[in-house]
Amino acid sequence: MMFSSVMSAAVLGMEAYPVQVEADISDGLPMFCMVGDLAPEVREAADRVRTALRNIRIPLPPRRVTVNLSPAHIRKIGTRFDLPIAASLLTAMGIIPPEHTGGILIAGEVGLNGKVRPVNGILQTVMLARDQGCTWCLVPEENAREGAAVPEVAVTGVGTLKELLEYLTYPEKGRKRAQSVPDWKEGEKIYPVDFREINGQEGAKRAAQIAAAGMHNLLMIGSPGAGKTMIARRMPTILPGLTMQESLEITRVYSACGLLEEEGLVKNRPFRAPHHTISANALAGGGRYIQPGEVSLATRGILFLDELPEFSRRALETLRQPMEEGVIQISRTDGKYVFPAHFQLVAAMNPCKCGYYPDRSRCRCLPGEIHRYLGRVSRPLLDRMDLCTEVSRVDYQNLVLERKNEDSRSMRTKVESAWKMQQARYQNCPWQFNSQLNAASVGEFCPLGNRESRVMEIAFEKLELSVRAYHRIIKTARTIADLEGEERIREEHLLEALGFRGADQKFWNPE
Repeated sequence: MMFSSVMSAAVLGMEAYPVQVEADISDGLPMFCMVGDLAPEVREAADRVRTALRNIRIPLPPRRVTVNLSPAHIRKIGTRFDLPIAASLLTAMGIIPPEHTGGILIAGEVGLNGKVRPVNGILQTVMLARDQGCTWCLVPEENAREGAAVPEVAVTGVGTLKELLEYLTYPEKGRKRAQSVPDWKEGEKIYPVDFREINGQEGAKRAAQIAAAGMHNLLMIGSPGAGKTMIARRMPTILPGLTMQESLEITRVYSACGLLEEEGLVKNRPFRAPHHTISANALAGGGRYIQPGEVSLATRGILFLDELPEFSRRALETLRQPMEEGVIQISRTDGKYVFPAHFQLVAAMNPCKCGYYPDRSRCRCLPGEIHRYLGRVSRPLLDRMDLCTEVSRVDYQNLVLERKNEDSRSMRTKVESAWKMQQARYQNCPWQFNSQLNAASVGEFCPLGNRESRVMEIAFEKLELSVRAYHRIIKTARTIADLEGEERIREEHLLEALGFRGADQKFWNPE
């Protein structure tokens, strides 16, 4: 009997931290002691591992068993330490040669029958192994494809404790069974919906295309059943595909939350549509054990908030900082957690509680009721919406008229062209899209001529724009110019961008 140590990792939020799982079997009263700032489910690993080893006919000796998860200042949560604890005990018992556990990282949950079960956060765990100089990872079989996305480390899936013992006893055999690194291939863009199915609403469809071309935030206002949700749910069909780097960023988020599918990598842009009863913590992230929220799950994709005023004021205000900075920071007594939040906000709302204002033949809301309803959406949040468009009721003739509407594929081609222009323009910059430009860079990348400057001067004074709204209008005009393949922002581009602030002025600042 001897001392042994196996490397594993703790995942807190989205980051993985190295943990050494140490085991010592010595003379003394029979007991199983675990130390190292452990959550209850980690302490329960003692019973899971002991029973699993007995069921594969390797009982623990009747001696004093001590397991330490070091360093002690890092909180260990989850069931991911079962497998490294089992490996460390088998090494301490002399069954696995100690030299075979060097340079290896192990993580996974163990069932009472010895079966290895999947855990969250394997992608960041394998990335940590690479950074720590490890060359081999043993992870649950269901997580192997996810971990294989890191080409510098061999990742082998383990189905049972017997396989773990076999692989660590004969490492060359285990390495031969390592999961092959997947070739990057964009997910097939097969959607059950298409923009060609929407009759009328040309203005709203144009706003959706501009929003997609520059990753701008979009607010749609209109009566119930006018088509706001239909437009929002078709926006993913016109967004270009993911790059490998973007896929890894999204996959880390989904892996930390345990939402990955069998493919291992997220290959399509996310579309998240939480219900308006969502709490601020679920939207922004947090909880008992800190996890990313909806704004992070929507990163590099769309966060759709339907019935915007029905969301709690506290939840909506949490969006303001990540909309500007692209990250969300959550501070707790045990540290600071930083999650990505490069999402595109698409929101829809009714203009009043009944939904029919300003049609006074149908709307019976009093002016005070309308004001209170619209007041649920704060002015600072409105200023962060690049485009605000009214979605009017479609008349019968437009509804039943058979005509060939522009389809999603055609719209996506135009959006892709605009994205390529932005990638070329910002190739040496820390941003990718027009919507991400800061105030200082607007003047450099969005220069205005004399006529255009005069238009913005008049609009700034007449519409009483904030500085943020002023810059967002110019960035929207930059995207409109990109859609037309032009480098110079012209007067008509600015006027169209200003037109998409019309709904804002109509409902929040009526004459």
